[in-house]
Amino acid sequence: MLQPPRQKQVRRTPFFDNAKYLAIVLVAVGHAWEPVMEGSRATRALYMFVYAFHMPAFVIVSGYFSRSFTGRPEQMRRLVGGVLVPYLVFEVAYTLYRRWAQDAPQQAFSLTDPSYLMWFLLALFVWRLSAPLWRSLRHPLPVASAVAVLASLTPRIAADLELQRVLQFLPFFVLGLSLREEHFRLLRRRAVRAAAVPVAAAGAAGAYAVAPHLRMGWFYRDSSAQELGYAWWAGPLATVALGAAALVLTAAFLAWVPSRRTRFTVLGAGSLCGYLLHGFATKALQYWELVDAYPVLATAAGRVGLTAAAAAAVTLMCAPPVRRALRWVTEPRLEWAFRQAVPVREAADPPSPPDARGAGAPGGAVSRV
Repeated sequence: MLQPPRQKQVRRTPFFDNAKYLAIVLVAVGHAWEPVMEGSRATRALYMFVYAFHMPAFVIVSGYFSRSFTGRPEQMRRLVGGVLVPYLVFEVAYTLYRRWAQDAPQQAFSLTDPSYLMWFLLALFVWRLSAPLWRSLRHPLPVASAVAVLASLTPRIAADLELQRVLQFLPFFVLGLSLREEHFRLLRRRAVRAAAVPVAAAGAAGAYAVAPHLRMGWFYRDSSAQELGYAWWAGPLATVALGAAALVLTAAFLAWVPSRRTRFTVLGAGSLCGYLLHGFATKALQYWELVDAYPVLATAAGRVGLTAAAAAAVTLMCAPPVRRALRWVTEPRLEWAFRQAVPVREAADPPSPPDARGAGAPGGAVSRV
């Protein structure tokens, strides 16, 4: 049996690995703040500030690395192995973890209602499959933005594959598809980096001002305006306003991401492991009610300690040994599950139609986030 050709290794860019590591630290820290932010306006403001841009940044980078996706067989194999398989395995793992932690063996298992942070993998799978469609449109970003606005008016349906988030975060993915490397280089200019500091400070100050009044559901993007208790017209307004804020803060964040190889670079290559694993630690705070058991965690010192612990834990989870240990699920070899693409020159008569002859053409690797 012929072996499939080895894929050409694509040189990793330190900037993007650095960005992914710093973003996953923000994700983990934000999750650690959830059970201790009530009663602290500053913590709630920081939580809002981080949530305003950390997932949009992830989604934009994911779109950027989906630019070459056309649905070729080898790309589909990598998509299934790098996104769908981890989703299936960890969806089961998080369900079993909840059953054990809460002593609830009846806890339902559902592939269509993602547990906790598993929604992102499911969304990434859908977004990447749709990449050829968005590249074929004349004006993809306005269309994706209109879809997000309409989604903000649509009540969420239970077990709906997290379609609210898929659609409301969609413009960031489509934006990533439209970006080029030179756009990211512009962000690293000295003037942009200098402007990023007051922009971030203004964002944090704005979050502090609205922290007691603004519902967090707007940042999660998993509910319609009506479900959040607002008039229908608030949905489009919030979508546009939060989208603009997310873009500005994401630009400020990326402006200060190191472009050279640093200690963050190798950790960024394992950001998927950090994303998949850190939820077990942060969910422990909820399942065992640790904040109620140890009130010190809800003090200023306790919040600082939780922040440091979350950052340290997710850093360890991104380390190369953990990445190697989880390679069987994050980078599985699936040759056994897929047919080998037959080159056109070896195809039997009659020849393939013109639009099918390129189906097996080799392509570049698809990066994972």
